[in-house]
Order: sequence, then C-alpha cells, then structure tokens
Amino acid sequence: MSGAKLRGGAPAKLGEDRDFLWRKLGDWYSVAQGRVPTHKGSRLLYQFDNFTFDSEAQELRRAGELLHTEPQVLQLLDLLLANHGRVVSREEINSVVWRGRIVSDATLSSRVKLLRQLLDDDGQRQRLIRTVHKRGFRFVGELAAGGAEEASEAGPVKQEPTHSRSPRVLILPFVNMSSEPDQEYLVDGITTDILGHVGKYHWLNVVARNTAFGFKGSSIDIQAVSAQLDVDYVVEGTAQRSGDRVRVNVSLVDASNSRSLWSERFDREFSDIFQLQDDITGKIVARLVPEIGYAERNRVLVTRPATLEAWDCYHMGMYHFFRFTGDDNLKAQSLFRRSCEIDERFGDAWVWWAYATVLGMVYWETEPTQEKLDEALDACDRAVAIDGRNATFYALRARVLLARGEYDRALLENKRAIELNPTLAVAYCALGDSLAYGGQYDESLAYFEKSIELSPNDPQLWAFYTYGALALLFKRDFERALTWLDHARGIPNFQYWTIAHRVVALAHIGRSREAEAAGEELRKAVPAFSLEFARQKLFYLKDPAQLSLYLDGLAAAGIE
Repeated sequence: MSGAKLRGGAPAKLGEDRDFLWRKLGDWYSVAQGRVPTHKGSRLLYQFDNFTFDSEAQELRRAGELLHTEPQVLQLLDLLLANHGRVVSREEINSVVWRGRIVSDATLSSRVKLLRQLLDDDGQRQRLIRTVHKRGFRFVGELAAGGAEEASEAGPVKQEPTHSRSPRVLILPFVNMSSEPDQEYLVDGITTDILGHVGKYHWLNVVARNTAFGFKGSSIDIQAVSAQLDVDYVVEGTAQRSGDRVRVNVSLVDASNSRSLWSERFDREFSDIFQLQDDITGKIVARLVPEIGYAERNRVLVTRPATLEAWDCYHMGMYHFFRFTGDDNLKAQSLFRRSCEIDERFGDAWVWWAYATVLGMVYWETEPTQEKLDEALDACDRAVAIDGRNATFYALRARVLLARGEYDRALLENKRAIELNPTLAVAYCALGDSLAYGGQYDESLAYFEKSIELSPNDPQLWAFYTYGALALLFKRDFERALTWLDHARGIPNFQYWTIAHRVVALAHIGRSREAEAAGEELRKAVPAFSLEFARQKLFYLKDPAQLSLYLDGLAAAGIE
C-alpha cells in the first residue's frame, strides 16, 4: 500500500489512503442516491455571507481571516455546502464525517452547534444551517457566483452578499378524478403547465418536476413531505372531466401546519385541450402567486425576526407598500432601500424601491424630480442586470419609464414582461396604461380587462379598475368609467384618485350635484387637493388634451 499512487500520482501514506477512501465512499453514496458528489476532485472555493471555504485545504475564512476549529466541523461544513439545496441526512453525515462509525446524536449536535457558532448562526435563527426535523440538516445560505468556483493563483474570489431564502413551493401532481384512466394526460398536462408558469416568478423556489412527480399516485402527509423536502407551501389539486365539462379544484397549503391558505374551483367547457390548459393554468397561477406573497408578508410580520435580513426587510416593505397610505409608502421605500443595502444583488428590492418611489410621486409626498426619476430608472436597470429573465423587473421598469413620459420604451418593456411571464397581471395593467396615455384607448382597455380577469384577488385590483377608468375618461366614455370606478370603490385601500376620477366623470355628463358631492368627499380625503395639486401629480401625462379634459372636469365640480 505504501507504493500506492493517489490524487494525481503523489505517494500516499496508509492513513491518508484511508481518509481518501472514506471521502470517496461519501462521493459514491451521493452518486448512488442521484446527488451531487461531496468532493469533486478539484480545489473549490465556496463563498457566502462574508465567509470563504476552501474545500481542498479545509480552511474557513471570515473577511480573509483564518478561523480555527475541529476538523470534523469543517468536514461537516464541506458536506453541507457540496449538497447545498437539499437535506443531508444524519446517516450521510456519519458516512462521510465519521467514516461510517456510529456516533451519538449528542456528538453530532455538538458539531452542528460549533459550526453555527463559527458562522455567526444559532439554533433559533438558523439563517445558514437549518435543522429539518427527523431528517437532517440543510445549508440554506445563498452561495455566491452559482455555488463553488475553482481556486486560482490570484486568491479568493470577491465575496458577494446574500439575502435569506425565498419560499420553497412543491406542486404535487393533480389527481385524476375522472372514471376514464386515459384522462391522465390532461391532469398531468395541467400540473406540468402550473410548474412551468410558477417557475417564471423568480422570487419563488419551485421543487423540480421529477421530484414532484415522484409523489404521483401516493397518499401524501403534507407535514412529512415538508420535512423531507424543506418546503414552505404545497399546491395540490384534482381534475375531472365529465362529457364536455372539465372541473379543476386547486388549493394552497401551509406546509408547516397543513392549513389551507386558498382554494378555488374552475369549471370550463372542453373544446380545444391546449386552449383549455392555457386558460385554466394561467388563471390558477395568476391567483396562486399573490396568495403566497400575502402569506410571506404575514409570516414576516408575525415572526418579526430580531435580526432583519434582506428577505425580511423586503417582505415587510411589501406589507407597507400594499397598505397604500403616504406613511406606509415612505416606510416601504425605507425598508426596500435597507434590503438593497444588506444585499446589493437582491434585484426585487431595487425594482420595488423604484416603483414605491414613483407611486410616492403620483399619490403622496415624494417630490417628482428628474434626479429621483433617474435614480429609480438606475435601480431598475441594476435589477435587470442581476436577472435578465425576471418578468417583474421589466414590468416595474416600464412603470418608471411611464412616469418619465417614455411611453414607447414602456410599451416594449411591458411586452417583454408578458413574453417572459404570460400570467403576470400587473404587466397587462401597465401595458394598458402605456397605450392609454398614447391615445390607443380600445387596445388599452383589453389589457386592463385581461389583468382583472387573471388576478381578481390581486392586492392592486383597485388600481387595475382605476387606471382603466382613466383610459375611459380620456376616451370620453364617462358612463362606463363610472362603472369601473364603482368596482374600485368597493375594494379596500382604494386611493383618492379613484374619487377624483369619479368627480371628472360626473362633471362631464352633467350630473353636477353628484359631482360636487364627490368633490367634497375628495377634499375630505385630501384637504390639499386643488387644480394645481392635480396638475403637479399628473406630471406623467404628455398629451395636453388629456390634461385639459381632466382639469376641466375638476373645475366644473367646484375644485379650484
């Protein structure tokens, strides 16, 4: 054995041979399970937070400073990093770190505790290493530069910051409730389409199709599956065809407690199977994703972690954003900005800060300066540079361009957003706005109607109706505008522009008393509202005729 040549032909001692073989055994075990090998035969650098770990040298550094600990702690870290994104069982840890020797749970727990302390983590926060009950452990920090990189003579690669883990979603195969087994193709097609569409929302972490379909035909214990795959939400459903009718039921479940968060039923005529799948899956996803966002905002508000990470700041910002008040808008801007400071590569925080800033200009106290509009566009450009296939980034960049009066560019951005994600309701609304301000009213209304159809429970639904009503005002279809505004007024958190639009519509059709009463309601909501106030807030309108029509309506109702 003394003459054995290992690791590129270098002579190895017996003890080194044994260590190497145990490490390779861990590799083979992982390969046999269809998993990523723990060691790849080359020197790798893993980077996360302000840490760098060299897998070959087994060296962990924080901000360049070498940290010292027991070898088993570093081997445990190596194993968790190499299998980033999945739960590593206690048996696997024994096979690699303790080379197959059985150790007590207390011994393993002590090494995990030491590792967490080394990484400025603990059992309560679990910001980097998560315990998955009765299953094992999972590294949940985000690795820079796609995971590990080969080390170079130049030294460690520059550290990239990280935001905390996005919600993980499992979409279970839908169950065929039809009497005909040959309807499985329809049910599987619906599941596959939902998987594909949900995956277009880049803030969600969707369990891969092959893993999801591994549960097909099985009776599922959601909490057990949650522990097994470390998922936060589970989507399940059924599909049944009877003659020319198809019924699909779908529900969203909190995986931690099996509580249903949302459910809905879809009934359709069966004609073209592909059109049917597109229609049903598009509406399911457009209604499902906002519900996950709502659940995430509530989770952050309820738990209120002592140390806010980028993800926590972002969702607290989203909570304040959707309250639609001046104070909440400023809080949202501040929280989004803080999220950007914690993690400058968190694109969602950049674009939502930009959008919150623009809405602050249109509705509340943020002054609409060119400097601030430039900064908002720069923030959106930064987000798109981080993730050039994120539809939301393009849709929100279009919102900023619209505020800047760049209607043609806004049109292109919204169309790109819809190409990337055909279920993104806010992109259809924004496209409607872009067309309306350019005078293409009929075409714009079709997109407003599409946004409402896709997402009737959207937190911005009042805005979909209100913006559509503005297009109808410009089209001089005042009666229909009033109908849309009545819908908006029935939705919580509708804003004062909904009332202002109503004043204009009533005045232009000669319903003077109602217009004056609506004007009084408007002044109560916004005491400072005046013709000059409206002129300043409507800075994004380039067509003088549109602005004149609006201001004339306000003046006819007694607004000075």
